[in-house]
Amino acid sequence: MRLCSIASGSSGNCIYVGSEQTHLLIDAGISGKRIEEGLHELGLKTAECSGILVTHEHADHVCGLGVVARKCGLPIYATPGTIDAILHTKSLGKLDESLFHPIHEDEAFAIGDVTVHPIAISHDAAEPVAYRIEQPGRSIGVITDLGKYDQYIMERLRGLDLLLLEANHDIHMLQAGNYPYYLKQRILGDKGHLSNELSGQLLGQLLHDRFKTVLLGHLSKENNYEKLAYETVRLEVAMGENPYRGDDFPIHVAKRDCISQVFEA
Repeated sequence: MRLCSIASGSSGNCIYVGSEQTHLLIDAGISGKRIEEGLHELGLKTAECSGILVTHEHADHVCGLGVVARKCGLPIYATPGTIDAILHTKSLGKLDESLFHPIHEDEAFAIGDVTVHPIAISHDAAEPVAYRIEQPGRSIGVITDLGKYDQYIMERLRGLDLLLLEANHDIHMLQAGNYPYYLKQRILGDKGHLSNELSGQLLGQLLHDRFKTVLLGHLSKENNYEKLAYETVRLEVAMGENPYRGDDFPIHVAKRDCISQVFEA
């Protein structure tokens, strides 16, 4: 299986996960043109995708969904709450409701030759989820937009080969920045976003000897930057109660405006 970030950040998100036979997009929070260009670099066309897994209805995850759905007719997988919120989002335009396939947290389903596991997350959206995608002996996790993690999250992310993990903000940059107080509290709250520090602490709980790569994603443009996210996560891993150091595994940072390298599980 392969993982590639087409775009990841507070301004738009679209992740590719696929096998030789099955090609999936996780979210469509950028323009249809940018999605097509990103897939072209992978040797694919949007119409060749097997479906779109939607995490939640916020604009930076669905703003391109209407265009892609109308142009390519791709199946859209999302929780009932997310589907309802999308259908009531006027900016997406008219969507063919027959394209939507309701899914439920902790109920695995198959698309082609991969198995998808939706994971409930804590975020201020209708019914948000993260995803674990598996084939026998290989697994990839994509988890962003979570205000907190707990034993439930850790159990469902155990044993991954590859992980795209949110490192949204630096706490001190956010607190000292220009965001209004209510927005700072939302981001820092239990239904907000994962800080660099918490990202590193969660990663430290998930590392194992066969783990391959972590790709840090969903960085805030205003309250974070790549080197800071990388160094903070690396330090938290080294300081954590685990047998690993921060440089035992490759740590990469996804960019908001260009695709990442392709990572193999």
